[in-house]
Amino acid sequence: MERLVAWYRITSSVGAVVALIVANLVPLIGVLYLGWSVWTILIVYWLENGVVGAFNVLKMLKAEGTDTSGADGWRVNGRPAASMEKASLVPFFIVHYGIFWVVHGVFVLTLPIWMSAMPGAQGSPPPDLGSIVLAVVLLVISHAISYRLNFIGNREYERVSPQSQMFAPYGRLVILHITIIVGAMAIAFTGAPAAAIVVLVLLKIALDLAFHLREHREIGALVANAAPDRA
Repeated sequence: MERLVAWYRITSSVGAVVALIVANLVPLIGVLYLGWSVWTILIVYWLENGVVGAFNVLKMLKAEGTDTSGADGWRVNGRPAASMEKASLVPFFIVHYGIFWVVHGVFVLTLPIWMSAMPGAQGSPPPDLGSIVLAVVLLVISHAISYRLNFIGNREYERVSPQSQMFAPYGRLVILHITIIVGAMAIAFTGAPAAAIVVLVLLKIALDLAFHLREHREIGALVANAAPDRA
């Protein structure tokens, strides 16, 4: 039990976890009660990855730690990432992450076009722009709460380095890849798209929460390891 409590204390604040789950439940409510399409869900998730990238820029600018183990083996323009300064890392991240984000966006936004060419595929209704705005606003609030409570409030910025922080959000891109692939297959090959979307949303919530807890657990472990021993 003590080990479980210790693990929990070095992960994330309760408020940040609650905000993350609540924000991610909005798409689920949209699917079950508001008739959201898979296209609407994927657009929301794509936009959220843009939000993640924006907050990561803030984290990189604020980060003051010296541990660069998260950047070991990575090179930026031929230089070891662990040896680079913020002035070079931040613009590189914006361009590099931005390219990935734009390419994913092109894929998501043109999804109905190539899906319509697949045998047996079902058409997707146009996205609800109002619902998309609402969902993204809530997701922005969720990430802002996490930034304020965990990164600033728990002083994570003192332990994580700009070099390590630069690579932190890329795992979330995997979530979007999985969602797109499974979502496309669900629309093309099942006769119950609503049920398939529910599965996708639940999968995304589970993966998002796992990434969130792992990220803050790793930073919390740095804090615990760096703390002086007490008699």
